[in-house]
Amino acid sequence: MAFLKYENLDAYKLAYELALDIHKLSLGFPKYEQFGGIADQLRRASKSVCANMAEGMSKTGSSVEENRFLRIARGSAEECRVWLQFCKDLNYIDQEKAEKWRNDYVRMSQMLLGLIEKRNKAA
Repeated sequence: MAFLKYENLDAYKLAYELALDIHKLSLGFPKYEQFGGIADQLRRASKSVCANMAEGMSKTGSSVEENRFLRIARGSAEECRVWLQFCKDLNYIDQEKAEKWRNDYVRMSQMLLGLIEKRNKAA
C-alpha cells in the first residue's frame, strides 16, 4: 500500500506517536476525567493534530485549504501543551514525561510552521 504524502512527514509521525502514547497513558487518569475531562480533552486534541494534517495534506489543488488545516493542526498541538501542563500540575503525569511531550509538541509545531511557509513560497 502506498503512503499518502502526510504519512511520510516527520511531523505526522511524531504527532501519531504522541497521540498513541497519550491515549494509552490517559486511560489511567481518574474516572471523572475520562469523559469531558482532561483525559478526554487531551486525547481529542492530540488526535486532532494527526487528523488535520491528514485532511489538509490530502486536499488536492488548494494550498490555501492545505495551509488552513496545517494551521489548525498547529493550534491543536498548542492545545495539547496546555492540557499536558494541567496533567503535570494535577499529578496525572510526572514532570519528565510532561516536559518531553510538551517539547515534542513545540518541535512539531515548528515543523508544521516550516511546511506552511514552504507552501506559501511555492504558491
